[in-house]
Amino acid sequence: MSETLTEAMRLAEAVIFAAAQPVTPRVLASLMPPDADADEVMAALVALYAPRGVNLVQVAGGWQFRTAPDVAPALRKVVELPRRLPRVAMESLAIIAYHQPVTRGEIEEIRGAALSQNTLDLLLENGLVTPKGRKESPGRPTLWGTTPAFLAQFGLKDLRDMPRREELLIDPAGPVISAPAAAEDEAAP
Repeated sequence: MSETLTEAMRLAEAVIFAAAQPVTPRVLASLMPPDADADEVMAALVALYAPRGVNLVQVAGGWQFRTAPDVAPALRKVVELPRRLPRVAMESLAIIAYHQPVTRGEIEEIRGAALSQNTLDLLLENGLVTPKGRKESPGRPTLWGTTPAFLAQFGLKDLRDMPRREELLIDPAGPVISAPAAAEDEAAP
């Protein structure tokens, strides 16, 4: 391993470790020696941490250390888990994530129920949603969207990593089972 690569890895490792939020590629590039290849540096760090108790992962448009998935269950015994969001907050957050930017009225229409200010306040306090401007309609309602903290909380690089809505829908009639082609041919007059 070259001295430049080693030094760049050390710098990247230190800034990612010290940062409270995911570290963007631009920040990483600004710290690295001019002759260092950022992709090579990050690939080397990912490989270095792969077998360890923490892994280096891409989330919310940057890099962050996360507990390795295989050791996470053991940590639940000693690490206090954050409070879970109530169902109404999770439903509202999902609607915002998939329909953003969206107004409170549109959230209520999709949910089929009123949305309390307390629910929006809870999502705001947790840094999961933020105002994204105002809609050009009567009353100029606030438009809501998700934040980088939302991406980090759910381990997403960006919004394109969310499951497609179609993948989340369950057919209430159950799976469709079709007859084999030969049986259909025999039944034909």
